[in-house]
Amino acid sequence: MMEKKTKVILNLSLTLMLGVFLWWAQGNLDGYKVQVLNLIAVNAILALSLNLIYGFTGMFSLGHAGFMAIGAYVSAILILPAAQKEMMYILEPIIWPFSVLEAPFFVSVLAGGFVAALLGLLIAIPVLRLGGDYLGIATLGFAEIIRVVFTNITPVTNGALGLKGIPPYANLGWNYFWCVLTFYVIVKLLSSNFGNCLRAIRDDEVAAKAMGINTFRCKAVSFAVGAFFAGVGGALMGSLITTIDPKMFNFQLTFNILMIVVAGGLGSITGSMVGAVVITVLLEWLRFVEDTIEIGSFVIAGIPGMRMVIFSLVLLFIILYRREGIIGGYEFSWDSLTRRFGSKKEDE
Repeated sequence: MMEKKTKVILNLSLTLMLGVFLWWAQGNLDGYKVQVLNLIAVNAILALSLNLIYGFTGMFSLGHAGFMAIGAYVSAILILPAAQKEMMYILEPIIWPFSVLEAPFFVSVLAGGFVAALLGLLIAIPVLRLGGDYLGIATLGFAEIIRVVFTNITPVTNGALGLKGIPPYANLGWNYFWCVLTFYVIVKLLSSNFGNCLRAIRDDEVAAKAMGINTFRCKAVSFAVGAFFAGVGGALMGSLITTIDPKMFNFQLTFNILMIVVAGGLGSITGSMVGAVVITVLLEWLRFVEDTIEIGSFVIAGIPGMRMVIFSLVLLFIILYRREGIIGGYEFSWDSLTRRFGSKKEDE
């Protein structure tokens, strides 16, 4: 077993190496590659938060897009200058106090996460008494309600026009700061006794109740924490792409995050991180199938939507032939790495 001090040094060294790489990437890679790196960080946050709810607590939730919408709109309204908001709201004037509210980016992201967590907690009270497919349908309905409400409260959200020209504060530094923070918080949460309670609920809720675990409270906290980080991911996404509207936050968005979680491995933190990298890069790489391809004298016309068809087939293959995902139940740790290299040396 590796000493705690050694683990801290290794973790700090790994974080420093990540920081150096991001600094290099910001100055040497082109805008498209930097954008892909940003998307990896945001998708990792969203995958970790959904995996906490579904993979570790066993709650089948399809409402992630709703929490993302809340975080994105709260953060965008707080970082948009008052003069820009006044010009942008052409259908109906923005109402007070939203017209004058302004906050630093960090505070706006926190606010987006907390509002999403609060609504997640309110939703949890009636919804978490359901289970399985019923819970999935209820959370999907919640996400759709959020989307419709945001479309119709024009004095707050600017309706179907959405918000444009959001300040692009979500750079590599901010995105990976929140990604590392999300990873740290969820790992600490799952390493505690509370994490053991969540796994017990996932494996057998009836048995967990018999052992004296307050299953409803544990599920509600897990749901709220997942909603918080989904709101954070939505806030970062809005600032990254600089424009949001209600149509963005549909079921397709939740489906994409769910694909990352399932492909990486349900109940695996390492799987969520690896899945975010693999799926984000794969989605970007597959864009060529929707463009016209010329091979000598042959011209193959691009088919819109073919990227998602191929991607869905890949996901289907993973579900059929590797249900545990790319990583499966494996979790990276310094101890497991030491054991693996130690066993190799002994064999030699």
